[in-house]
Amino acid sequence: MTKEPEDVSTTIEPTVRVETRRQPMPPRERLERVFQIENLTASYGPKPAIRNVSLDVYKNLVTAIIGPSGCGKSTFIRCLNRMNDLIPHFRQTGTIRYHGQDILARDVDPVAVRRTIGMVFQRPNPFPKSIYDNVAWGLKVLGMRDDLDGRVERALTQAALWDEVKDRLKASALSLSGGQQQRLCIARAIAVEPDVVLMDEPASALDPIATQAIEQLMHDLKRSYSIVIVTHNMQQAARVADMTAFFSISTGEEGERFGELVEYDATEKIFTAPADRRTEDYVTGRFG
Repeated sequence: MTKEPEDVSTTIEPTVRVETRRQPMPPRERLERVFQIENLTASYGPKPAIRNVSLDVYKNLVTAIIGPSGCGKSTFIRCLNRMNDLIPHFRQTGTIRYHGQDILARDVDPVAVRRTIGMVFQRPNPFPKSIYDNVAWGLKVLGMRDDLDGRVERALTQAALWDEVKDRLKASALSLSGGQQQRLCIARAIAVEPDVVLMDEPASALDPIATQAIEQLMHDLKRSYSIVIVTHNMQQAARVADMTAFFSISTGEEGERFGELVEYDATEKIFTAPADRRTEDYVTGRFG
C-alpha cells in the first residue's frame, strides 16, 4: 500500500530532522483558492480562541495546521464547516469564503456546508453498525441511494480499505483494528462526495504502521479532494502537507491568551527557511 517517496528534502536544523515528500508546487498565484479566510476571530463565551486569522486554502493540496496545544488549531478547522455552531456560547467574526461564497451568511444551510466539507476526527468513531452501513449511512440520509453498493465500494476503495473488508461487509465496524476504523471513517466522509476533507489529528491515536497508511492515503486522496489537517507531529506535517500554517499563543493587553497565525507558507519553506523566529523555535524544538 505504501510507495517510495517522490521527492525528499531535509530541514537545515540538526535538532529536528524532517523529511518531506511531494511534487514541486506551482506559485500560489496559479493555484485555485478553495477558502479565503479574512480576520477570523472565534470565541467561546468572552474568551477568544483565535484572533484575526487570514489565509487562503488551495485546491487539491494538503494544508497542515501546526502549533502548541491551546493555540486554536481545532477551533480553526471546525470553523471551516461550521461545526462550532453546535457549541453553546460560541461566536465568531470575520469572513470565510468557500469558492467565493460566504459560508457564514444567514441564507447558508450549515448542514449543506458540512456535506460539502467533511470531517474526520482525532479518534476513530465508527457507528455500532456493519462496515457497509457505516459507509452507506450518510448516503441514505442525503438521499444518494442510486447505486448504493457501487458508492460504498468506491469509497472503501478510495480509503484503501476495500480489499481488506470486501468479504465481511456485514461484520461490525467495531471488529476492525484502530487504523482500519480510521480509514473507515475517512471512507464514510468521502462517500457523500465532499469537496474538502478536514482531519483533526487523524493519526494521533494510531500506531506507526497505521499512521503510515493514513499518511499515504492523504497523499493519494489529494488528487480528488482538498485536505486540511491539524497535527502535533511536525514530521507528519512535513511528510504530507504542501502548505503549512503555524499558530502560536499570544497574550492580549488584559492578559487573555488566544491563538494567532504566525506564519503560513509552502511546507518546505516553513521547515527549512521560516520567516519568523517563533516558527523556527517551534519547528526546531526550542519551543512548544
